Amino acid sequence: MANPIEFTLFAPYNKGAALIGSFSDWQEISMEKGEDGYFRTTVELEDGVYQYKFRVQSKSWFFEADQWVEVTDPYATDIDELGGKDNSVIRIKDGQKIVDTYVWHHDDKSLPADHELVIYELHVGDFSGGEDDPYARGKYKHVIEKLDYLSDLGINAIELLPVKEYPGDYSWGYNPRYFFATESSYGSTEGLKQLIDECHSRGIRVIMDGIYNHSESSSPLTQIDHDYWYHHAPRDPDNSWGPEFNYEFYDENLETYPARKFIGDTVRFWVQEYHIDGIRYDAARQIANYDFMHWIVQEAKKTAGAKPFYNVAEHIPETTSITNIDGPMDGCWHDSFMHTVTAHICGDRFDLENLKDVIDPKRQGFMGATNVVNYLTNHDHNRVMVELGNRNIFDEEAFRRIKLGVAILMTAVGVPLVWMGQEFGEYKPKTQESSKIDWTLLGNDLNRSLFDYYKGLIHLRKNSHALYTENIDFIHENAEAKVVAYSRWNDEGSRVVVVTNFSENFLGGYHVPNFPCSGTWHEWTANYDVEAGDDGIITDLGPYEAKVFVWQ
Repeated sequence: MANPIEFTLFAPYNKGAALIGSFSDWQEISMEKGEDGYFRTTVELEDGVYQYKFRVQSKSWFFEADQWVEVTDPYATDIDELGGKDNSVIRIKDGQKIVDTYVWHHDDKSLPADHELVIYELHVGDFSGGEDDPYARGKYKHVIEKLDYLSDLGINAIELLPVKEYPGDYSWGYNPRYFFATESSYGSTEGLKQLIDECHSRGIRVIMDGIYNHSESSSPLTQIDHDYWYHHAPRDPDNSWGPEFNYEFYDENLETYPARKFIGDTVRFWVQEYHIDGIRYDAARQIANYDFMHWIVQEAKKTAGAKPFYNVAEHIPETTSITNIDGPMDGCWHDSFMHTVTAHICGDRFDLENLKDVIDPKRQGFMGATNVVNYLTNHDHNRVMVELGNRNIFDEEAFRRIKLGVAILMTAVGVPLVWMGQEFGEYKPKTQESSKIDWTLLGNDLNRSLFDYYKGLIHLRKNSHALYTENIDFIHENAEAKVVAYSRWNDEGSRVVVVTNFSENFLGGYHVPNFPCSGTWHEWTANYDVEAGDDGIITDLGPYEAKVFVWQ
């Protein structure tokens, strides 16, 4: 039985629009424009799957005046890219438009709070496969197959590189063409929902990488009326990745901010439809509009309801204003942490004050533990193994230095983030081409030992809640020996002391004074107990080594 299904297109200043689709043999069905700026028409459709597009008289400056162009529905939740057609796909069930028929199973599971997160950043296309595989991998279902591995590692959040539909079958996703549709080369909409549901069943939150600064150049809104939604030209041509949304523009006739309305609709849709638990806002410095960001963060949180929802800005260079008392975001990517720690484990320099600044971001003006996301690397940077290799540091020496970095990553103030593969020493340089993780590396002793080190420190972090706080004291500094020690604590009696040696020297019988309390401490990396007296402890420090002492 057929039911009336409404098709709408918001194009307030365009003269004419029509609907074409598989249901009309691709013949035009005329649309009427209302005073609210929407073109509408109704089609009688039986349950099933149909393809459609709009024809619209464009107002974009790069077409002839009022030229008729075919556009994909900006609100399409699924796209058929075959043959470059980019048709919008609509599903009808029980007389209603649906995205799919997925049934959620694990919405009742409790999820970690923001301050408890250890985030794992991954790219669906490259995360799985890469072994001597007879078949290609890189879909949502293959990430699901690796979730037990991630649970074993101990992470409790994954951050997906963007999964909105982009042109072609391989990209990191920072060129989104359609903001409501998922990337079809990774699998179906149900496939993504199942991945998120399976994460929730294991207590893993899912953070979505959101691109709200720009879209890919042939995104539908650019074709309909470019300057209604976008800035006419890039404001910073050196940092431009496509047409930039204009969040300042206000349409007085319709009393709306067109770009804000569109992005607000997409964010609410993703939180409601895909049950995501946070958003990373790409290129926040280029968005450059705190009003909009305050509003979009509130929209996301309102839609998420009672569950925790983490909003993190990528603002390069970082700024405290984006996340402090008046700032719109919960946290921001702590790029200075990566640059400083990498330089120090590579032996490029030793700058004690700079090191303290990134281990305790309060010294930089950040407020608390969830205001910064720390990382040794991410998708934008080379892996630490590559940085070390570029300086002719390889093998055991490289792994030792990486462990020093990991100890700081997991014990500094802030939320730690791990880029896929770094937990076992993946060494491929950054590339925009497909670059599968080489899982066979886990068969090597050094790589496996690094994995165990990550796993152990993540476990320590979850069990020593001193590391969840912003409490930190630098209890000992020795610039000459390149040693710095810091203490972390909470009010419930959890205490951790980290002693780091950034020199190439073995420091035997090194005296660390000012231990927060005397008594028995357990040294985590080598698994032994040590007694601290009033004058602290004596310990051996290997070159580029961290010791982690936990109060018993």
